Amino acid sequence: MIRKIIKIDESKCNGCGLCAAACHEGAIGMVNGVAKLMREDYCDGLGDCLPACPTGAITFEEREAPAYDHEAVMRAKALKESIEKTLFSGCPGSRSKAIVREETSEPVQAPAAAPQKAASQLMQWPVQIKLAPVNAPYFDGANLLIAADCTAYAYGNFHQEFMRNRITLIGCPKLDEGDYAEKLTEIIADNDIKSVTIVRMEVPCCGGIENAAKRALQASGKFIPWQVVTITTDGRILE
Repeated sequence: MIRKIIKIDESKCNGCGLCAAACHEGAIGMVNGVAKLMREDYCDGLGDCLPACPTGAITFEEREAPAYDHEAVMRAKALKESIEKTLFSGCPGSRSKAIVREETSEPVQAPAAAPQKAASQLMQWPVQIKLAPVNAPYFDGANLLIAADCTAYAYGNFHQEFMRNRITLIGCPKLDEGDYAEKLTEIIADNDIKSVTIVRMEVPCCGGIENAAKRALQASGKFIPWQVVTITTDGRILE
């Protein structure tokens, strides 16, 4: 049938992923850092993705395309929700626990002056692995930090000790769909990466980001210095 459907100009796409997030039907996906119309029958032709695109890469066109399949979209959404619930239940990494801090008998005194605010050490945007463009200029000659997103919350001096002078990529293998290895392989293989630092939490599910980074280093065919740092859930570096 002839109907209105979106068209993506990949030459204009900057890989931000905002269109994929705006598409409630799941018709758009990110492939190798570029937005693609994955399922024509998932596109309802209403264009929620158009205003989300900052580069004007998405337009409408009228052409031969399968009819919008609302039932298929609903089944796909239900399956996704079911998978997410299954992955979340029973994981040792989500086990609740209290963190006991050492108490002091000394009275708390007000400081003479307000403490100086720590400056952000973030060197680029976006930071999400799935949103980062593969060939961004900031990857050239970069020391790369691949971090589980919880690490910055758990470790108090994360900016100064890990992000400083590094390009930062973050992700959560438990919550994000798919595997990071392919995207990370492209970034490492296609750019002049000087070193790779992997920072993960001690919880078992966080091993996914470490494994993906290691496989990417191996698949890239390059010999690059790398290290893994593990953060405990109470905010220490695991020796």
